[in-house]
Amino acid sequence: MHYGHNGKILLLKPKIHFMKRNKLSITIIIILIGTVMLTQCTKDDQVLDVAVPSNGNELYSQFTGTAPAIDGIVDAAWANAQKLDISPTVPDAGNGLFTGYIGQVYPATIRSMFDDQNIYFLVEYADATQDINVSPWYFDPALNVAGKTGWQKEPSSKTFDVSGVLTRDGWGEDKIAMLWNVDNSTPKFISQTCYASCHVFTPYLDYSQTPAAMVSNSANGNHYTNGPNEKIDMWWGRLGYMSKNPALNYLDDNYQDWAGGQAITNLTGGNANGRHVDGIVPDGTKSATWPFRPNYTVSPAQGEVSNSQNLKLDGTGATVAVPIWVIPGSNTNMILVADTAGGSAKKVVAVSSTGVLTLSDASTINPTTGTDYLRSASATGATAPKAIASLIGVPLIGGRADINSTAVYTGTGWIVEFKRKLKTTDVLAQDIDFSGLADRQFGVAIWNKSNYQHGINPNLVLKFRK
Repeated sequence: MHYGHNGKILLLKPKIHFMKRNKLSITIIIILIGTVMLTQCTKDDQVLDVAVPSNGNELYSQFTGTAPAIDGIVDAAWANAQKLDISPTVPDAGNGLFTGYIGQVYPATIRSMFDDQNIYFLVEYADATQDINVSPWYFDPALNVAGKTGWQKEPSSKTFDVSGVLTRDGWGEDKIAMLWNVDNSTPKFISQTCYASCHVFTPYLDYSQTPAAMVSNSANGNHYTNGPNEKIDMWWGRLGYMSKNPALNYLDDNYQDWAGGQAITNLTGGNANGRHVDGIVPDGTKSATWPFRPNYTVSPAQGEVSNSQNLKLDGTGATVAVPIWVIPGSNTNMILVADTAGGSAKKVVAVSSTGVLTLSDASTINPTTGTDYLRSASATGATAPKAIASLIGVPLIGGRADINSTAVYTGTGWIVEFKRKLKTTDVLAQDIDFSGLADRQFGVAIWNKSNYQHGINPNLVLKFRK
C-alpha cells in the first residue's frame, strides 16, 4: 500500500535540534527558516517534528554537518533524523516456500542522513535472540553407518515432517536487506518495489514434462528482473558476519538482473538466479544446457564462505562432507581468515569411518567420546556444545565493499548503522546513484533466524531534506 503525504507544514519547535550550516546565532537562523518556510517551502522541504515517528512510507534523509560514526552507537546527530516505522511481514508465496514463517512481523525503525559525500542509515529493531550461528556442524551417531558419516549440519530453516510437525528449528542468520531501482530501469519497481524481481509467485511452463504444462513456481526463481536492461541494487546485511570482526564491517553490495529470462531450471530459458555480487558481469557466452542463460565472470572468494570439504572415509572409502577448519575446544559462529593464518584454527586432513577427525597438527577430535558434538534431541533444543562453524568470514573487496556497516546486538535487539558514497565508482550500472538527491523508491527485508524466509516491507520512498 502506498501512503500519500499530507503536505502539512509544521512549525519549528524550540525543542528541536537541527544542524547549523554556518555560525549565525540560533535566533537569526530560526527567523530565516521561518521566512523561507512561508515563501518557498514545498512538501518535500518542510521542517518536521523529528520526535514523532512516521508510520507512512516516506523516509526523509536529513542533511548533517556532523557525520555519525558507523559503530552501532546511536550518536546525538541521529536525533535530527525522523524515524520511519516499518513492519516487514513474511508473505505467503502460495507455494510453501515460506512455510513456518508466514505472517511473522518484524517491526523496525529506519533513519537516514546525508552530507556532501555520503548517505547514512540507522535501522533498529527488537529481537529476543541473537541468531548468528548458521547451520553449525554436529555429530549424529545414528547417521554414522557404512559409507556415510555422522558429521552433519543443522538446517538453515525450520524443517517439518509430512504431517507438518516441526522436526528441527532453523539455524539461519539474522539479516537485513534494502533494494533500489538502478536508473529507474525496472518499471515494475514503481508499483511492486522488491516484489518486482521476486518471481516465486509466477507459474511457468515446465518443459521437463511431456507434454509441457503450466505449474506453480517453486523456490527456484531467485530474484531476476523482467528485461535485459533492468537492474536492481541489493544491499544485503548478514548481522552475524558484520558483528563478528571489524574486518567484516560491510553490507554485501549485490545486484539483480534479467539473467536471460525465466529463472526456472526446468525451462529452456534463463538462469535460476538473477542475483549476483557486484563486479561480475555476463562473460559473453551462453549455457550449453539452457540456451538463453548467460555465463558470468567469477568473483574472488569473499563474504561468508562455506567451511565444508569432501574427504574419503579412512582415506580410501566413500566421499563424505566434513568441515575444512576447526578451532578445537571452541563454539564459534564463524572462523576468520586470521584464525587460519594465525594457527588457532586447524585444518581437517582426514576422517575415519567412526567419525574421528584428524587435524593438521596431528591431534584428533573423537565425537563419540562424551557429548561435546551431539545436539539436543528436542526439535527446538540447542545444537552441540562444541558445534563447529559452517562459515568462514572473508573480508569483502572491490564493489562488494561499497557499504560500510556495523551491527550491534543490545541484548534485546539489533542496531545496524551503515553508510555509502552518494555516488560510487561503479561503471557497470550495478549501484543506485543518490548524488542528484532525487526521490528513490526502495524496499526493506528482515530475516529472523532463517535462510530465505524473510519479512518484506515494499513501496517505501526515500526523500532528501535539502
